[in-house]
Amino acid sequence: MKLLPLLLLAAALHAAPPHVVLIISDDHAWSDYGFIGHPDVRTPYIDKLASESLLFTRGYVPTSLCRASLASIMTGLYPHQHRITVNDPDGSPRDAANRARMVEIFSRSKTLAGLLGNADYASLQTGKWWEGNCTCCGFTSCMTHGDVSRGGRHGDEGLKIGRETMQPVYEFIDKAEGKPFFLWYAPMMPHTPHNPPARLLSRYSSQPDAVARYYAMIEWFDETVGQLLAYLDKKQLSKDTIVVYLADNGWVQPPDPQPLFATRAKMSPFDAGLRTPIMVRWPGKVKPLRDDRTLASSIDLAPTILAAAGRKPEKNMPGIDLRDSSRLRARKSIFGASFVHTAIDVPTPERNLKYRWVIRDQYKLIVPHQPNLSLPLWENRPETAWFKEAQLFDVVEDPRESLNLIEANPAIVKRLRAELDRWWNP
Repeated sequence: MKLLPLLLLAAALHAAPPHVVLIISDDHAWSDYGFIGHPDVRTPYIDKLASESLLFTRGYVPTSLCRASLASIMTGLYPHQHRITVNDPDGSPRDAANRARMVEIFSRSKTLAGLLGNADYASLQTGKWWEGNCTCCGFTSCMTHGDVSRGGRHGDEGLKIGRETMQPVYEFIDKAEGKPFFLWYAPMMPHTPHNPPARLLSRYSSQPDAVARYYAMIEWFDETVGQLLAYLDKKQLSKDTIVVYLADNGWVQPPDPQPLFATRAKMSPFDAGLRTPIMVRWPGKVKPLRDDRTLASSIDLAPTILAAAGRKPEKNMPGIDLRDSSRLRARKSIFGASFVHTAIDVPTPERNLKYRWVIRDQYKLIVPHQPNLSLPLWENRPETAWFKEAQLFDVVEDPRESLNLIEANPAIVKRLRAELDRWWNP
């Protein structure tokens, strides 16, 4: 092991462990923030957080579907490692036995909450949560009841956070009483239903209604982030708290409603679904810096948080401590995959696979999984594949991925394809 990671770990071991607040936006385009430069969306509280953070604007999640993405955040593993690649099981998506089988598969992986619990952290789950009773995954307290026989699909009672109340968060912080805590704050915002308060919706009246509602939902979510961070300030906990921010996947909001599979966001291998800003704020411990070049991934969050808490990341975690700039520079590529929404075969990732992708420098190669191109992208609906042959994009110069460069760059394609094949090992 190199000297710098050892020094970082040694320093963490001899310091009081930080509180951990993980803020997860939901169905939020990477470009739809004030600090990114969006001309209309107002995100003053997240903008402030970004200015105080180690910020990676080229952050990614390894898959563009919420359940699988959240499972990767919680385990520090790729979907084909923890094997939660889809939102719903094969068969009836609300069938309790099938859903319980997915929860059992998830429980085979160690979780961030459980690993922090071993370090004497109290923890609270709020908002989005798919994986059953979250106390079984290491949380000491939960908003979500997780009873698959009672529904509990997106997060049941946990989904009141943000939209209806912030009180469970405040009460949890109050009861911690000096003990290190881990807060999972994943409100289903700006996710549909796009039903923002009228006072916010009126600010976007010049936009088509569907767009206005989405923008107002982002501002509503931003307000809740501000409320959470203000409470840390009120309790004089901010300097002792590491705050991590990202979105679980992207979003494209057309002026008129369209089916999910008609956009390039959820379930897609495009940046519209995969890219997200990633932030790490820890006053006095992590220097604020905006990084517009370095690639970061949500699989890096668990190793970062565990190392900050004085714990060694698990050996099977492929991510990197985001505070370790030398290791980040040494990592040349990041990877991911896109899968169907409803499983063909829950425990077998390649049966659900649609696309794999790799990014190195400015280039992104997307490779369709040919045997599965005829699989439905959405339940019982005809699928229109985004494309059937590999495509190469320069995502720095062409962030909308509109120009396929594959014919002009055979050497780059060959190298990236070899990297992608070495990475994929279900």
